[in-house]
This record gives sequence, C-alpha cells and structure tokens, in this order.
Amino acid sequence: MNKIVWIIQLSVLKTEYLCQNTRLNEKGKEKQMAREFKRSDRVAQEIQKEIAVILQREVKDPRIGMVTVSDVEVSSDLAYAKVFVTFLFDNDESAIDAGMKGLEKASPYIRSLLGKAMRLRIVPEIRFIYDRSLIEGMRMSNLVSNVIREDNARHIDDDVSEEK
Repeated sequence: MNKIVWIIQLSVLKTEYLCQNTRLNEKGKEKQMAREFKRSDRVAQEIQKEIAVILQREVKDPRIGMVTVSDVEVSSDLAYAKVFVTFLFDNDESAIDAGMKGLEKASPYIRSLLGKAMRLRIVPEIRFIYDRSLIEGMRMSNLVSNVIREDNARHIDDDVSEEK
C-alpha cells in the first residue's frame, strides 16, 4: 500500500513538472521548453568558484598576487574556458603583465587541480584574460562625475552673475 502511494505521488510530481516546463508548438502538440540556464553557464559558474579557491589556496607564484576571477566563459562543448581576472593593484602595468604571465605558466597546474575538484568528462583548456571592464567603468564614472561637477559650477556662476 505504501509503495503504491509513493508511486502515485511521484507520477503527480512528474506531471506537475511537465506541465510547468512544456508549451504547445504551432501544431498544438506539447513541446518541452528549454531550460532557464544552459549547462555551459552552470559549469562556468562552478569553474569560476573553483578557480578562485585554487588561486587563493594552491598557487604560490608571487607574480600572481591578489587576483580576482571576475567571469568565466565556457564554450558550448566545454572544451575551452576563458577566465577573466583582475588584480588588486591594477595601476602598475608591469605587475599586471607579470601576473598574467604567472597565470599563463600556472594554467596546466590549475587545470589539473580543477579536474580533481570537478567531475567533468572533459576538463576545459583554460585561457586567462585580463578584465579591463572594471577600470573602464571607473574611468567612465569619473568622466561623468567631472561633467556634473563642471555643470554645477557653471550653474553657480550663472546664478551669481544674475544676482548682480
């Protein structure tokens, strides 16, 4: 009796899941909807977490220093991964170049540790890319702040000249 109830509950749950994740196609037949996130996106997110931990705990190269993994893009076949990184002290171009060379040199080691940490059939080939988006965002923010400051100063000057 208990087994029958369990089977009925399971079939009800499966039916509810299918109803939520199906829609009718042009001919009126049910069609399975695409998942909200692709597998490559989920794998990329997990790779980002694992590489951040590996860089923090395992890699001892002094050239790398304080590095942050800002994003990971994985190819659809999961064979290649672009790992976008930023460094704590991005002002010094020579330190950034040295850090990128250190990451490039350590990428086979990082890939092997990633393979041990994650259960993937194919461990992606890792390519590190320096992420300039944070610096560009700060530069744009500073430009906007300067324009606002100049505009406010101009309005104050206009108000003072109108009062005279």
